[in-house]
Amino acid sequence: MSDVAISVENLSKSYLVGHNARRESYTALRDVIARHVHNLVRKTKDMASGRQIVQGDEVEEFWALKDVSFEVKRGEVLGVIGRNGAGKSTLLKILSRITEPSEGRVTISGRVASLLEVGTGFHPELTGRENIFLNGAILGMTRQEIKRKFDEIVAFAEVEKFLDTPVKRYSSGMYVRLAFAVAAHLDPEILIIDEVLSVGDALFQRKCLDKMKSVTQEGRTVLFVSHDLMTISSLCETGVLLSGGRLAFNGPAETAVREYASSAESANSVEFAPNPERPSICKVHVNAEALAARDLIVDISFESPSPLSIVIGAVVLRTASGAVVWGSNPRFHGGENQVRGVAKGTVRCAARNLPIVPGQYLLSVWLGEWHQDHDVKRDALQLTLGRESGQSLRPPVHVNGYVDWPASWSEV
Repeated sequence: MSDVAISVENLSKSYLVGHNARRESYTALRDVIARHVHNLVRKTKDMASGRQIVQGDEVEEFWALKDVSFEVKRGEVLGVIGRNGAGKSTLLKILSRITEPSEGRVTISGRVASLLEVGTGFHPELTGRENIFLNGAILGMTRQEIKRKFDEIVAFAEVEKFLDTPVKRYSSGMYVRLAFAVAAHLDPEILIIDEVLSVGDALFQRKCLDKMKSVTQEGRTVLFVSHDLMTISSLCETGVLLSGGRLAFNGPAETAVREYASSAESANSVEFAPNPERPSICKVHVNAEALAARDLIVDISFESPSPLSIVIGAVVLRTASGAVVWGSNPRFHGGENQVRGVAKGTVRCAARNLPIVPGQYLLSVWLGEWHQDHDVKRDALQLTLGRESGQSLRPPVHVNGYVDWPASWSEV
């Protein structure tokens, strides 16, 4: 039997993206009618041929993945890293047989269990107990196999009190706990996990990582997508770095992390699509001119389906290896934030003259209310903080540890 669990050969995936043509200040009625007729004819042809139907006047081909090739051996833990939009989730959806590739081939040897999104494979009207059996059946398990693992799944997920409650009433954290417990305990030969564990609390994340380590010790294969570079370095043996849909590096995990940190594009802001179902971070912006003086000024913009009683933000700075060097939220610095009763806005964190070694750092941001998590963007931006050479404005005190330094929080 071959020792290769997954073989990816020249894998590519393209999508058609629609754009609305630029509107002139004056458009004749005949032009509007002609444009709509042209769109209707194009969509009819696409429907008849089974192609993707795209809204918009102009159609562009977008390659989410292009000529990606690598192998994963049995019992290997592979970390997949890259910036947002690099193609990580598309790759995992193809490996999980959710979508088909446009070009190339994937060969998988073994039963696959995937955890790509919160609540994947769950029916909201069914109870936790019913969804365990439903999800297990989807993963190819017999009823007897599910019964044998049932108690372990419930104990791991910590949902005993809510086992006979419809999962539509579960929190996002409870969803993840139950979904991961089912996927990890039903003896899959290949376990594929996207960046969903960040929804859970720190204790549960630790349990999940320990469980993945035990799974690999049993000779099973794990593919793990995460922006937590420290976890990738400690858990994974090998790493795949994607950039713009292409394979930028394939090799040891620690080397992949260093390549990711050194090749990350310099940017002062990043935008995210708002989540229509819960409060979410939609933009992170850093004042680039202040960074040279080791002044960190971060604006966190958010949107919520309904007004929040109070808006709390948090920021964390980490090294490329994942070590936390500084962090702040209104509870520890700057007093209680007075942003209240709004569904959309921006909060600002300002830390002046941070006493840390000049160099490159990864910035993560968090949004929530007291004792309630809403959204987190891990390693949203890579920053060069301070002067790399020459006289520093203040002698740096950080070498390899956490620095306690004040910051102020305000509404923008």
